[in-house]
Amino acid sequence: MTATHQPPPYVPGHSLLAGRTAVITAAAGAGIGGATARRFLEEGARVVIGDAHERRLKESAAALADEFGADNVAGLPCDVTDEQQVDALFTLAAERHGGLDVVVNNAGLGGTADLVDMTDEQWSKVLDVTLGGTFRCTRAALRRLKEQGGPGVVVNNASVIGWRAQRGQAHYAAAKAGVMALTRCAALEAADFGVRVNAVAPSLAMHPHLVKVTTPELLAELTEREAFGRYAEPWEIANVIVFLASGYSSYLTGETVSVSSQRA
Repeated sequence: MTATHQPPPYVPGHSLLAGRTAVITAAAGAGIGGATARRFLEEGARVVIGDAHERRLKESAAALADEFGADNVAGLPCDVTDEQQVDALFTLAAERHGGLDVVVNNAGLGGTADLVDMTDEQWSKVLDVTLGGTFRCTRAALRRLKEQGGPGVVVNNASVIGWRAQRGQAHYAAAKAGVMALTRCAALEAADFGVRVNAVAPSLAMHPHLVKVTTPELLAELTEREAFGRYAEPWEIANVIVFLASGYSSYLTGETVSVSSQRA
């Protein structure tokens, strides 16, 4: 990565989500979920974060609470394939903050296998976490937002692979295409009670831990496809999620916003 391919300066907060309560799944660690939790706090929101990795969740919640205040951060282990754990996460938001304004469905699971080698278990696991988890969390969010009488926002994390083909990714691509379709259908229903549902579709977003486990050859191949010659920083995806969660996108629903610089 050359000097001309460095990410832009970090964008400061502008209180775009002041006073709002957000639930964010898969929000522990250095990825898009963690970056979104931080960006939401910088924009004035209160966050309730969930993650299936309990130790990492505890560490992330503690670090955010130290920086932004314990009253603004809560965390609860959440496996999005378990309806009871999903409900508990949303119940915590209601108990801590009296309601719900924004939900970011970030949980997903990848993997690589050609179809001829893919097992039923590999297929089902990716679909259950990535698409099934988004369904469960969207359902839980809409039930509560409808009961509140709206308004509210749901933002789902899809992927450009839901539109584009890639070898070894049939299960992940099918799941992400499903997230896009779920987003469109949920948006039509949720509009009846003043709730917007949209999605982001990143192309290549990386963080230091992910870079370490990616071969230099694969990373070079992936970044070569990007117009800027680099991968996106997780906070760059989070910025678009902030936009979709804010009043600046008040007439936008049922859409999937591509956060991508891919040339082809």
